[in-house]
Amino acid sequence: MRVEVLTIPEVLLMTPIKHGDERGFFSETFRADVLAAHGVRETFVQDNHVRSTQRGVLRGLHFQTPPHAQGKLVRCMRGAILDVAVDIRAGSPTYGRHVAAELSAANWRQLWVPPGFAHGYVTLESDCEVAYKTTDYYAPDCDRGVAWDDPAFAIDWRIAPADVVLSEKDRRQPRLQDMQPIFQYQN
Repeated sequence: MRVEVLTIPEVLLMTPIKHGDERGFFSETFRADVLAAHGVRETFVQDNHVRSTQRGVLRGLHFQTPPHAQGKLVRCMRGAILDVAVDIRAGSPTYGRHVAAELSAANWRQLWVPPGFAHGYVTLESDCEVAYKTTDYYAPDCDRGVAWDDPAFAIDWRIAPADVVLSEKDRRQPRLQDMQPIFQYQN
């Protein structure tokens, strides 16, 4: 598995290796030892699978608060998405900055999004399927979000805002500047 450290070093872009022949392919999509070698020693407790039928479906930017903060290991198994992680850890040298990566069935990449980051993605094609592992269970009382179009983030979602398809929940998320700090950066 190839691992690339992004401009926010806690977020990792991982590309599992495919071994193929005339029958198809084999790929190890998760290895705890590879993550641990890059400082990720989290235990995954839940797998989620999401299907979006239209181009432009934007899910995010979401996070869970302590005591149920989640890290996520995200991959796209059908279609293509732009996956985004925003640092929302007060005091972090990268606070309010984001990283983005295209994840697709073709490029086979995965993104590690640690706790303390808001996460979201937009579908770049119709009929996308995304699967992700989480480090804590879904806890509705801890479910939060931040505005996907917060101008402070300056995220280029690669979809015109008029073409973005949002849930009602995601239409109402606050800007980062309007939220009390939830996560604190720790060296």
